[in-house]
Amino acid sequence: MVETWELRARFARALGAAYGRTVPAYDTLVEVADEVNADFAARNPAGAERRGGLARITVERHGAIRLGGPTELRQAAILFSGFGMHPVGCYDRRGAPDPAPVVSTAFRPVDPIELARNPFGMFTSMLTTADRRFFDGDLQHRLENVLAARSVFPTELLHLAALATEEGGLTAPTAERFVALAVAAFAPSDTAADRSWLSALERVAPVAADLGGRTGVRVVHLAPRVFDIDDLCRRSARHGLRRIDGIDHRPVRGGPDVLVRRVSFGAAGTPGGVLVAESRGIALTPEGQELYAAHGDDDIPQTEAELEARGLAYFTHRRTGAEPILYEDFPPMPVDSGPDHLPWLSETLGRAVHDPFTLYRQQQDHSRERTAS
Repeated sequence: MVETWELRARFARALGAAYGRTVPAYDTLVEVADEVNADFAARNPAGAERRGGLARITVERHGAIRLGGPTELRQAAILFSGFGMHPVGCYDRRGAPDPAPVVSTAFRPVDPIELARNPFGMFTSMLTTADRRFFDGDLQHRLENVLAARSVFPTELLHLAALATEEGGLTAPTAERFVALAVAAFAPSDTAADRSWLSALERVAPVAADLGGRTGVRVVHLAPRVFDIDDLCRRSARHGLRRIDGIDHRPVRGGPDVLVRRVSFGAAGTPGGVLVAESRGIALTPEGQELYAAHGDDDIPQTEAELEARGLAYFTHRRTGAEPILYEDFPPMPVDSGPDHLPWLSETLGRAVHDPFTLYRQQQDHSRERTAS
């Protein structure tokens, strides 16, 4: 039996290999990231362990895809469940400063042990074609007909995913078939040749044109993680990767990193024009995220002790002291619907959607209970 976590690890490896064949510059980015991580761990082994360890970060990837509506999102939930990945959070872009007809969730492991085994996550966005702020009735009808003609997740793939969920894994030959079918579902797809159709969608939002012009799912990015993203930026320039400023790349903090720092690179032949890498810091509480959203790094405490004392971040408690809980989710958005919209998304998916703050708080509370006992 190939257990769920190993299925997830195999899928992440195979998807990365397929993406690298399509985008050769991605393999270069991963090689540089591996160098950065190995050197950081050699210089600062204790710091590397507090960030999850070298073995974990070497295989860690966080991807992003876009889907055409509720049916495809429900099918994606079935697929990712077979890999032990569950919906976490609700990200609503429709009311953001740069609005788009998109609602998203992140599929990832939710148990700390599963995260330690393999933390692969996929940020998954769904197009909301019925929203009259973006689509009139005619355009909605035409677009939904185009999307209904797509078949991105084959019946056999969904059957194997449901079996893997039920059994907690698959036999070796079946596991190989399952992973191969899953990777094939994310292979590059054809785009529409009708320029007037794409232009009409582009006027609504680029994401609408991206979805309405494709026959399948496109991997928007598949980000490796690094301990030191500034070192990655310095080294990547020597390998022909041009950094793109202004895409969620924050300056160096004096204190511990929080949430996610991301940097994008331009590379010839890259779908969408960019590659993404990221570093991860401490998970912030709702109060911490609110403070960060209002003031950025300026008002965030510069020590872990103060973050904990003010209730701004989550920590695992052990007899030897408190260790920060790593932020496992995707960058908070300017308008994030949060827990109030989780029931709506749960109904759309036909399964529970986890509140990320609840997951972090439970991990913290359980560690306190174990330490006290």
